[in-house]
Amino acid sequence: MLETRKIDITEGARKVIASIQTDPGCVREANEDSGRHISPADDTTRLTKGTLTIVADGMGGHASGEVASQMAVELISEFYYADPQMPAGEALREAIEQASSLIYQASTSDEQYFGMGTTVIALALLGDTAISAHVGDSRLYRFRAQHLEMLTLDHSQVMEMVRHGVISMEEARDHEDKNVILRAVGTQSSVEVEVSEPFAVENGDLFLLCSDGLSDMLEDTEIEAILRSEANAHDACERLIAEAKNNGGHDNITAGIVRIGAEAVMESSGNVRVTREVEALV
Repeated sequence: MLETRKIDITEGARKVIASIQTDPGCVREANEDSGRHISPADDTTRLTKGTLTIVADGMGGHASGEVASQMAVELISEFYYADPQMPAGEALREAIEQASSLIYQASTSDEQYFGMGTTVIALALLGDTAISAHVGDSRLYRFRAQHLEMLTLDHSQVMEMVRHGVISMEEARDHEDKNVILRAVGTQSSVEVEVSEPFAVENGDLFLLCSDGLSDMLEDTEIEAILRSEANAHDACERLIAEAKNNGGHDNITAGIVRIGAEAVMESSGNVRVTREVEALV
């Protein structure tokens, strides 16, 4: 039976509702994806750093991928908020770089973790603006005015081919190298993090952070149709994962939705490994 409860978190200027759900999918037994949404209780920190949402897709044998993704979301959260005065974009870059260094150290000091790494997509919301940072092929989408837009470009072999006009986005979806990524957190001693310029946030905006287990299984048009029909953040995550599984669910699947200026919703915990939905004001 599904249990629900409402969460209310402090006052502020703009309402943010977030839900993160992850599922092992239909093929793999282990789930190497992780996700987290953080809303600081401290007013000063929330004003300067806002809320932070992270999705990570781990890789590596013997459950080390799960270790890498969990380390990433925990360490990035810790490092991002460590200095409330550091500008958000700089803090996000440094947090991912520091997390990557520690994951790499763990992978080289313990053979059971050798070769582990993870993708990362992170979104910091600061009132009327937002900043994203990513490494690998986990994605950030924005759903605004009933239209879906991909805000990040994968650090992958096929996306480089798309950028140079060698193949189209449609051809990239079925390319044999579509899962070959060019960057990952924790696989080398240093990592190049792509951080966006600050961009405007509007009431009604919805942001989707996801692993490739979702974006590989659903066309952008399918994602857009689901977001049009599901106003509730939790229900939208649940539906996205269900449809990805209906289409094969070949990989772990994680969806994180952050809705701006939305109505209050419920937090649920069901038959997925992680379900988090929180309400905050920033």
